[in-house]
Amino acid sequence: MRIADLYSKQPAVFSFEFFPPKTDKGFADLRHTIEELKSLSPGFVSVTYGAGGSTRDRTIELVSYIKNEVGLEAMAHLTCVGSSRSEITATLDRLEAAGIENIIALRGDPPAGEDHFVAHPDGLEHASDLVALIRGQDRPFSVAAAGYPETHTEAPSAEADLRNLVTKVAAGVDVIITQLFFDNGCYFDFVSRVREAGVTVPIVPGIMPITNVSQIERFTKMCGASIPDALWSRLDEVRDSEDAVVELGIRHATDQCKGLLDGGAPGIHFYTLNRSRSTRRIVELLRAESVSA
Repeated sequence: MRIADLYSKQPAVFSFEFFPPKTDKGFADLRHTIEELKSLSPGFVSVTYGAGGSTRDRTIELVSYIKNEVGLEAMAHLTCVGSSRSEITATLDRLEAAGIENIIALRGDPPAGEDHFVAHPDGLEHASDLVALIRGQDRPFSVAAAGYPETHTEAPSAEADLRNLVTKVAAGVDVIITQLFFDNGCYFDFVSRVREAGVTVPIVPGIMPITNVSQIERFTKMCGASIPDALWSRLDEVRDSEDAVVELGIRHATDQCKGLLDGGAPGIHFYTLNRSRSTRRIVELLRAESVSA
């Protein structure tokens, strides 16, 4: 099912993001995670696409497996990095042939070791260009794009970032999925600004359950997300206990999700890091709360 239709038919869509493992063992482990999370009946799952197309084949392999063998709706990440227009078109051909109906179109991050994005000589410079290319080819895909509640790290201002988002949506975006954040105020402020700019498509919050303090420090530094002082203090107190960090991450993410859904969010997109424990617990807690309400 196309995600454009999914969000119009369900009151709260839960979805999960995975990344293609580099090894056969990693793939075997991920298959186990997917089978565990399948029982939660997610609306869809997405699969990331490495810098420079470094995981293109594995991304296509994984979304095809999820869609055609596991039986879950799948969304493929697609980026502009390191690809010509003809290479992007060839990837779209493969995804379409595999029966994939959903794509999240991203500019993509520079390859490891490079500080700045440089477009392929015959490629695309912006995610909006990628969206336009997909729409210009009259493809059957539903197209999502990324939104940044705390502003993209390369944007000169929040206003410029918002203008870029409006341009992406105008090119043909059906759904916005946000970067991770830990303060719901960031999401609701973002939604308000986007709506004021005339954008009406669903804006889905992206949530990453914290499982490791050092790891989340790296992630937030890379993407520009902030950690509220109160949460940071609690994390710092338990950083040496893996179980305590995981439990704190579950509690915080569960509270976040409750507040987001109560505030009108159309669903939650979980950045799972290919693990099932935290995401499973959170979704189970949310559904139990919904049943008892």
